[in-house]
Order: sequence, then structure tokens, then C-alpha cells
Amino acid sequence: MKRRIAAEFFGTALLLLAVAGSGVMGESLAGGNVAVALLANSLATGAALYVIISLFGPVSGAHLNPVVTLMSWADGTSEARQAAAYLSAQFTGAIAGVWAVHAMFGQAILQFSAKPRSSAGLWLSELLGTIVLLMLIRVASSRQDAKLPAYVALTVTAGYWATSSTFFVNPAATVARGLTDTFVGIRPADIGPFLLAQWAGLGLVLLISRWLRR
Repeated sequence: MKRRIAAEFFGTALLLLAVAGSGVMGESLAGGNVAVALLANSLATGAALYVIISLFGPVSGAHLNPVVTLMSWADGTSEARQAAAYLSAQFTGAIAGVWAVHAMFGQAILQFSAKPRSSAGLWLSELLGTIVLLMLIRVASSRQDAKLPAYVALTVTAGYWATSSTFFVNPAATVARGLTDTFVGIRPADIGPFLLAQWAGLGLVLLISRWLRR
């Protein structure tokens, strides 16, 4: 269990390091071109996800995401104690990853984002994005498909561009992104609706899956 929890902590920390770090680097080198910055951000995130899931998957399953962990618990493939430990590791790991980026780039460690992200379209984007990601993971896992890391990495990379919210779809990442006033940040006041949309996406996936099984 300790190895699994450590894998979730470090895996989520590395994911947020890639997300926030590539955002800082992309924005600083893009010369004000937001499209170029987003391209750098999405490619780095997708590449990091593939590596992290491939490395940590055999240890903890590489959930890296509270809605994935809760889906696993709801399906009976993980116990409540393990799910609670995973959730704690994911949230703390995500924050640690963001703080590591601040330290690397010589910024203040403690920050709060001032970037507004509040509209019905963004909330719908998070709802649909969460459903797509979780259904993908369910289908690939049920088939024990070895290409799952590639599927997730490519879906997230595409989601950056295909959704208005740039595919947060991760409560731990969402909270951590509220603590960085960089390219990937989200104003803390806007976090609540994003989380509600992500939890709602999880609930719909569970309902749809049970209906399909019946």
C-alpha cells in the first residue's frame, strides 16, 4: 500500500509539474502567441502522461485523478481505505508539483491564480470531457488493452484543443491550478463549478455503465 500511495503522489506531482512547467515555459517563449503556448503546453502534458502512466501503472494503476479513483471504488475494484489514501496522495501531489514549478522558475511558492474561467460553456466542457476520459478508461481497462497509456495521453492532448476549458477533467489538478498564477491557472472562485462538473461527469458515467450492463 505504501508503494501504491507513493506512486500516486509522485505520479500526480510529475503530471502537474509538466502541466504548469510547460505552461510557464511556453508562455515565456511564445512571445504573446497564445496558440503556440497552448501547443507547447498540450504536447508536453500528453508526453508526460504517457510516460507516467507507463511507469506507475504497474504499481498503483496510475489513477492520478480522483474521479478515476472513485470510479474504481464504485466498481468494487478498490477498497474504501485505498481510495481515501489515493485521494489524499493525488491532491497533495498535485499541489507539490505546482510548488516545484514555482521554485524552478524563481517564483513565489505560494500563489493564487487571477485567471477567470467562469461560464456555462466551460462547465459543460468539463462535464463532457470527464465523461469522455472515464468512458475511455473503462473500455480500455475492461479489455486489458496495453495501449491505455497512449489512449489517455492522446485524448488529453486533443482535449486541450477540442474543449473550451482545455480539458482540466481532474479535481486534484483543478485545485492545484488555483494555486498558480501562471498560464494554466484558474481563479479560486471559479474552482467550485469545475469540480461540480467533474463529479457530475463521474456520476453520469457510473449510471450509463450500469444501464449498459443491465
